[in-house]
Amino acid sequence: MAALVEEQVTEITHWNDTLFSFKTTRSDSFRFANGHFVMLGLRVDDKPLLRAYSIASANYDEYLEFFSIKVQDGPLTSRLQHLKIGDTVLVSKKPVGTLVIDDLKPGKRLVLLSTGTGLAPFLSITKDPEVYERFDEILLVHCVREKSELAYYDYFKTTLPNDEVLGEMIAPKLTYLPTVTREAFETEGRITHLMDDGTLNLDPQSDRVMLCGSQDMLRDVTAPLDARGFIASPGQGQPGDYVLARAFVDQ
Repeated sequence: MAALVEEQVTEITHWNDTLFSFKTTRSDSFRFANGHFVMLGLRVDDKPLLRAYSIASANYDEYLEFFSIKVQDGPLTSRLQHLKIGDTVLVSKKPVGTLVIDDLKPGKRLVLLSTGTGLAPFLSITKDPEVYERFDEILLVHCVREKSELAYYDYFKTTLPNDEVLGEMIAPKLTYLPTVTREAFETEGRITHLMDDGTLNLDPQSDRVMLCGSQDMLRDVTAPLDARGFIASPGQGQPGDYVLARAFVDQ
């Protein structure tokens, strides 16, 4: 069992009936790389009930932030969705993960492909100054079924580009591309559809890609990436053209 620390909930946002996010305190000794995940959960019947959660806050933030689905009969999220400010959650002391820019080869554009709560690690990565120093462009694609699931839409459209500290660095380089699959929207279709119709042109010579989503999404998207000549990072500090991770709770 991973060593755990207790953190207190300081802020909660319910985006719709199926999605919520929350912030907690952050221990002074806790260190992580943007894109990492931790084991997070609650103590149930005197035992820790934990799931993997990507950290949505940046590694310099004084708080921790997490983005979660709500599953009414899910062992963990059925409880987490009822958190109140001041409640305690358990967080593992050792963050880990493969979704880090150090495992990418140099390139001109960083493309972040996410579905659902797979957006979480990219909330962290898009606030990382090193990302904007390494890449000329950053494209964030967030694919959901319905418009109400576009959590953080206003944040990426308005708040982040106008950040008083990082806005001048972020605004010229970050493009946010939300896409919806089951409703009419400004951009419609799955990520693979956007790749097929030319909306999302990816070139292994200049683009570096990060993926976070369900197992089905990872399988469906890595296949055309491989076909286009992209090489996956084997991890362990060996850089490639793309990296992938599935580190968000589904129950």
